[in-house]
Amino acid sequence: MSSPPPEPTRRIGPGAIVAAAALAVVVGTARGAEPIAAPTAAAAPWSAAEVASAAQAVAAEAGLGGQQKVRTWRFKRDDDDKVTRREPPPPWLLDLRRWLGEGGRALVWLLGLAALAMVIVGSRRWWSVHGQALIAASTRLPSHVRDLDIRPESLPAEIGAAVRTAWLAGEHRAALSLLYRGALSRLAHGLGVPIEDSSTEGDCIRLAEATLGDERSAFAARLIGAWQLAVYGNRRLPTPLVLTLCDEFDRLLPAGARPAP
Repeated sequence: MSSPPPEPTRRIGPGAIVAAAALAVVVGTARGAEPIAAPTAAAAPWSAAEVASAAQAVAAEAGLGGQQKVRTWRFKRDDDDKVTRREPPPPWLLDLRRWLGEGGRALVWLLGLAALAMVIVGSRRWWSVHGQALIAASTRLPSHVRDLDIRPESLPAEIGAAVRTAWLAGEHRAALSLLYRGALSRLAHGLGVPIEDSSTEGDCIRLAEATLGDERSAFAARLIGAWQLAVYGNRRLPTPLVLTLCDEFDRLLPAGARPAP
């Protein structure tokens, strides 16, 4: 009867041999024994059972084996122990938030409409108080044309009759000055001709032709021409011409006949 084949020997690699040798050295040193010499390359390799036995010996040592507890310190906040899990808000709170959002938009619209209404009402009230003053300021009528006072209050009510009286009394220069001043006042303050402070005789004729009808503009041109002949041309006007201008003055250049703007 043949004997059973020998049990095959398990071999381990060089890394395991080095680790076992180190463990054996440490164990021997801890026990006070002579350190076990590490096997050389010529020695027989260690088996797995020998390596396991050496590892158990190292684990049995109080200073080498076992488990160790490591304590660390860290800063702890007060809310670390609280569970930070956010729960969904209740339905009534969602409905309230939605209602407030819609109500807020409606409130903004109402406030905007109220502000607009206040602006419109305030503008109408302001215009009713200051509008006429602005219109009067924008259409400011001249009080003088060069050095001649053309304010209606500085002139007689019936200019033609007053000029006739002065001319027949021999006050020819005063009569012609009153006739020309009265014509400018009626053109600017009565008929709306845009005469300015610095307007010349030629400007007044052109403005009258552009503003008035043919008959009135022709009369204004004839009157202003007579004034130029007497003052600048140093000509003595015939009495019938002056009296004719006086008779037609109040009819063609009436007072207070200015059209509404």
